[in-house]
Amino acid sequence: MSPGFTGATIDRADHLRADPERLAAARADPAARVLAMAGLDPVVEDGRLVWRAIGPDAGELVLLGVEAGAPRFAALLETPTEGAARGPALYALLATLPREEMALYAAARSLVDWHSRHRFCPRCGGETVVEKGGWARHCVSCAAQHFPRTDPVVIMLAEHGGRVLLGRGLGWPPGRYSALAGFVEPGESIEEAVAREIWEEAGIRVGDVRYVASQPWPFPSQLMIACIGTAADDVLTVDTSELEDCFWATRDDVVAAMSGDPNARFLAPPPHAIAYTLLNWWMSQV
Repeated sequence: MSPGFTGATIDRADHLRADPERLAAARADPAARVLAMAGLDPVVEDGRLVWRAIGPDAGELVLLGVEAGAPRFAALLETPTEGAARGPALYALLATLPREEMALYAAARSLVDWHSRHRFCPRCGGETVVEKGGWARHCVSCAAQHFPRTDPVVIMLAEHGGRVLLGRGLGWPPGRYSALAGFVEPGESIEEAVAREIWEEAGIRVGDVRYVASQPWPFPSQLMIACIGTAADDVLTVDTSELEDCFWATRDDVVAAMSGDPNARFLAPPPHAIAYTLLNWWMSQV
């Protein structure tokens, strides 16, 4: 099963981004459309994204790419955004989308949010303007270029004796458990980040870290790197400033949760989260 937010079929059209004339022609193309969004959330009708014709008052646009010969854009917002914000209503909308549309929405959301938070240059404080079809910003004072960022995050299972370690974050929905996760820090490899995060959050030492899959996560803009590691022991020391609880789940526990059994020991992650993919992968290995 492929992770959520992956599988976009659009041509990102890098060859158009640095050519103002071709960008203008793409925007003026009668087939061009702009993604309908309510703030950072998608507008969905009949389980599909909504695309609208580009009017004269459309404002600044980001070129998402070209699909079936038609340019696709997203509109930038004039007000600050909170890219990490999301709730049950958004999850319900995402559950209706085909995976390729979910992936395209993820790119649009991350880009729109990045632009709203980078209107001023971190180098000199000067105003920045949109460049390269929305895939960069240019400082009008010091000429520095700034590009959309993606922050790497490891998300992982520790395995011991045919069981996997699951944790529950502070303030999560009742019963929800998932894989542990954390940002990769400067000067750190993926394997080192996995080992550090599991030790810090659960007091477990792991080795033999293996990569499983990755996923863009547009809340606001991370690359989730799913891994599994072998635990040296199963004695937990939970950091309660990070987690509400941890436990070792058996295969039967995971199968029950993933099948939606109302008597399952825990509530599984939502299907669009890579933790769901990671648990499915683990079930196929044991």
